[in-house]
Amino acid sequence: MDPTPQSHPILAYVLSRLPSLPAVRTPRSPSLTSSPRERDLEQASPRTPSGAAEIDLVGRMPGLRHPSVLSAMTRAVADVASARDAIRLLGPRPDHEQVDASRALLLSAASGDKPDATAKEKDDEEEKLEASREVVRLEEEHEAYGALLREAEEKLESVYRMAMHGRDIQEGGGGERKKGEEEEGSGAVDEEVVRVLKEAEEGRTLERVDLADRQLRLLPEPVGRIRGLLALDVSRNQLKVVPDAIGGLEHLEELRLASNNLVSLPDSIGLLSNLKLLDVSGNRLRVLPDTISKCRSLVELDASYNALAYLPTGIGHELVHLQALRVHLNKLRSLPSSVCEMRSLRLLDAHFNELRGLPAAIGRLSALESLDLSSNFSDMRDLPPSFGDLAGLRELDLSNNQIRALPDCFGRLGRLERLRLDQNPLAVPPPEVVAGGVGAVKEYMAGRWAEAVAEEERRRASAAAMAVDSPTKASTPREWLTRSVSSLSTWVSDVTVKVVGQDTVEEEEEFLQQQF
Repeated sequence: MDPTPQSHPILAYVLSRLPSLPAVRTPRSPSLTSSPRERDLEQASPRTPSGAAEIDLVGRMPGLRHPSVLSAMTRAVADVASARDAIRLLGPRPDHEQVDASRALLLSAASGDKPDATAKEKDDEEEKLEASREVVRLEEEHEAYGALLREAEEKLESVYRMAMHGRDIQEGGGGERKKGEEEEGSGAVDEEVVRVLKEAEEGRTLERVDLADRQLRLLPEPVGRIRGLLALDVSRNQLKVVPDAIGGLEHLEELRLASNNLVSLPDSIGLLSNLKLLDVSGNRLRVLPDTISKCRSLVELDASYNALAYLPTGIGHELVHLQALRVHLNKLRSLPSSVCEMRSLRLLDAHFNELRGLPAAIGRLSALESLDLSSNFSDMRDLPPSFGDLAGLRELDLSNNQIRALPDCFGRLGRLERLRLDQNPLAVPPPEVVAGGVGAVKEYMAGRWAEAVAEEERRRASAAAMAVDSPTKASTPREWLTRSVSSLSTWVSDVTVKVVGQDTVEEEEEFLQQQF
């Protein structure tokens, strides 16, 4: 969970200038114990920026080249450097579904013990609970680390401004003028909101309200009382919160909240049962509320350009009408398995995340036509066997990942028209096939699939032939048991006759007949 130039540009730049960690001391390395080399936070390296992200950052903040400025910023994030080393020792962040399951198990255990459980069952249960506690603790450590990174990024911006005060940047008069302009704009926005609310109170029908691009900082609660409202657009403002009253817009079909400063959405958003389009892209959202799955009429959801680490576990169980899901440019490490229940989904865009793979049942998305999984980089390494069940897929982007081989079932994607595989260490199909385009790849993978099917048929035929040659061996467990019991009964009968005698057996049978 290291800060990246995309998620924490300033912090990533400063931490990349820190000296490397000292080597680990061991009894076999006396030289290290005699002269240990500690991390010197005072001597960060102002080396030349490398990469487009760093060059762009230094272009916007030229003071980062100055050693004293960089040194001041380095001291400000000493705790982040230590926390980063500690979090690496803890291990990777657990999957969100695993965390939810662990919390559910702990909650269930807190309701009371099972009185009829045996000692062994109690021991097994305690082991599961301890493992669940460990998962929850690890998640909380990573969550705290993420909060520390966010605070550090904001602190660095402040430290930079203080360090550059009186240097090459002139911020005094211009800043005040800009602030005055913002205040003036804010007043204009307030007047516009008042006008809209007044019209609503007078009984005028308002089906669409457009408050985009108005520097709006606050969305007042009375907006939630415009009962007939069908579309509300407050994009490209400065909103930090959405009022709970938004849930009162029971007829709302379109809600556009893009490009604001939202960190969270209210749970009341789940009351918008008629909502068909929700755009929350370009904010600072870290999570989506679980209640979003109650928006059962949703057709399009855009949560791109945020800081989402996961999606709600049950998001796919009730959003059965969703056709477009855009979650690109986030920090998603996995997609919940419930996504596979979105049977109406036609477009899924999850590029530029940290996805480690896809749900095993991804093939259930039979309506999917466009899938973008590009730029998940070192995290995306393979595709599940069910990938070949995406029979309707027409556009697929797998570029900029670490995929080494496409599964043989890839040859079943007969409708595929556009395909990107560049920037992958592919061995299957080989580079010369990839260079031939989507047609060559489809032909190559279709051949591999045909070979795999033929091999499976040969294996089954061989197994059937063995069953014909050895019928006694090729039986079901029930048939084997029946033959065994029959043989045992015959053997017991023979032994009885030999030991007791035929006359005695016949006398016993006659006696039993008389009794009946």
